[in-house]
Amino acid sequence: MYCTKWFLIVLLLLPLATVGAQTNLTGYWQPQVAANYKVTGTYSHNFSLASRNYIYDDEALTLRVRQLDLAHFSKLKVRDDQSIAFGIQYRFRNNFEKSRENELRLTQQYNITNKPFAIRYGHRVRTEQRITNSLTTHRFRYRFAVDFPLMGEKLNVGEPYFVGSLENLLSVAKNNSPEYDARLSGQIGWELNRGLKLQMGVEYRMEDYSSSLPQNILFLLTSAQLSL
Repeated sequence: MYCTKWFLIVLLLLPLATVGAQTNLTGYWQPQVAANYKVTGTYSHNFSLASRNYIYDDEALTLRVRQLDLAHFSKLKVRDDQSIAFGIQYRFRNNFEKSRENELRLTQQYNITNKPFAIRYGHRVRTEQRITNSLTTHRFRYRFAVDFPLMGEKLNVGEPYFVGSLENLLSVAKNNSPEYDARLSGQIGWELNRGLKLQMGVEYRMEDYSSSLPQNILFLLTSAQLSL
């Protein structure tokens, strides 16, 4: 089991070693705070606030805000290993870049997990409607994820864990060509107590990879998650 865990970590993070050699590279730092509130045993809410900041743009280091995202999800557990969720998000973009529009996003989600041993596998399907004043974009997403404790077979308070994912996305909009994206991420987290988790890691995105000039994007991720 120990070898399997490290094989999955290397498999997920190895492609990130080539990011520095990519052209059209943009780098972001994205801190996030989130709160989970369980209403009943099967129904819960999630609220989050995230800030996306440029740290590498136009082949130069920088630090400036790109956008602010405020989101809410309502999740219903339909079985022990399955759930559906509906979300709403508002992106404040015009406040920081006057040539860009703010965005309202609606999300529908289905998630299924499987944990045969210490490693949990997850499959998530999402549909989204990204609404701005000038355009509505429909996006379809599939994500495969794994998470597991890095010490032993069970996660205990104060011990680290790993979360990794691979996601494919398709965006379609009227009078626009379809856009295909791919995302690869890996994060290390710590459960500081029964209600608080901290995570940090990296995510690589290749946007519009079927075009002649795909965009390469690297994220530094930090987050705090509080369960009430």
